[in-house]
Amino acid sequence: MDLLEQYLRELKVLFWENGLNPDEYQLERLAQFANLIAQKNSKLNLVSRRDIAKVIENHVFISAFVSEFLPPKVSKFLDIGTGGGFPGIPLAINRPVLKGVLVDSTAKKIEAVKEFISKLKLNNLTAENSRVEGEEFISKYSNSFDLVVSRATVPLIILFRYSLPLIKEKAFLIALKGGDLADEFKTMELKYKAHIKKSTIFELAYKPTNIRNEKGKKLVLIEINK
Repeated sequence: MDLLEQYLRELKVLFWENGLNPDEYQLERLAQFANLIAQKNSKLNLVSRRDIAKVIENHVFISAFVSEFLPPKVSKFLDIGTGGGFPGIPLAINRPVLKGVLVDSTAKKIEAVKEFISKLKLNNLTAENSRVEGEEFISKYSNSFDLVVSRATVPLIILFRYSLPLIKEKAFLIALKGGDLADEFKTMELKYKAHIKKSTIFELAYKPTNIRNEKGKKLVLIEINK
């Protein structure tokens, strides 16, 4: 079995065991994305080299899983600190009607992400080598997004600060995190309570390898009023 076929089989198990049914074309694209990551990772550290054997479960599937928690009617998202394209690329494959901007401050990573977007023919995505807190980026994308996503990049208070100038009057923030988030939440709420309409933490349990969320994967969903 070649690597692409193995990735496709792993994806099918994870999706189907959890009652999710993306179409075959989406599954093939997700497997192709994993294959591109594996090829590029030998030259550029997009995911931990020790973790590359688990690229489907720990990176591609969990990023695609985010689409199950998306609020209705969101149309344009910003992926802050996308790295190798997580969670933005799997999210865009699973939700092709969403438009997205993937941002990272590391030029080599964004060059790789641009290559992935092109090879996967994801016309709903663009990638930018930039800092989201920079004046140039804010000027270009002020009030543009109704969804911000990020995967374990910075503390929630920083993510909130980065997001405010870039979001519409009403928007959502989704962060993939691990561990105990109580202190992070408390610090964020002290500063931004007036902007938080609702916040929820979801335990990202899934079959067959994380049934009781032993791995401590969490999704934070915050509804923001600007």
